[in-house]
Amino acid sequence: MGRSTKVPMPEPDPAVHAELVRLRARVPRLIGALVASSDGLLVTHDLPSHIEPTGMAALAAAQLSLSDRLANVAHGGGFQEVVVDGSRGHVVIYAAGWASLTVLAEPAVNIGRLHLESRPVARSIAEHLAGATTHEARRTNGRPG
Repeated sequence: MGRSTKVPMPEPDPAVHAELVRLRARVPRLIGALVASSDGLLVTHDLPSHIEPTGMAALAAAQLSLSDRLANVAHGGGFQEVVVDGSRGHVVIYAAGWASLTVLAEPAVNIGRLHLESRPVARSIAEHLAGATTHEARRTNGRPG
């Protein structure tokens, strides 16, 4: 899938935000999460107030672009996820259709549990956004959704 493809942004989907809230509740030591388009536009977030969501969305999109390119050059395949291990925590970005799911976690998080919980959420978010995009395209073209 080409990450540079322009996709119309749907209206914010409460189901996508609810996925983030549930993920944060299920994974101990998860700091927060966000969903951003491949262009770096914020779709929704569940982040603490000290993290600026639009800036984080832009950074996640930049990392997503680099990781997608690296995966394509190295192995001829698309991006699935990238883990950034920092001295003060983890940032994990998962492919979610035309968007990405970014999760922030404390250093002591169980990274296996984080993946186990986050991967299905990324797939679910991709499905929600694909449905919302289809509905929005039909609405703007004058066809019933």
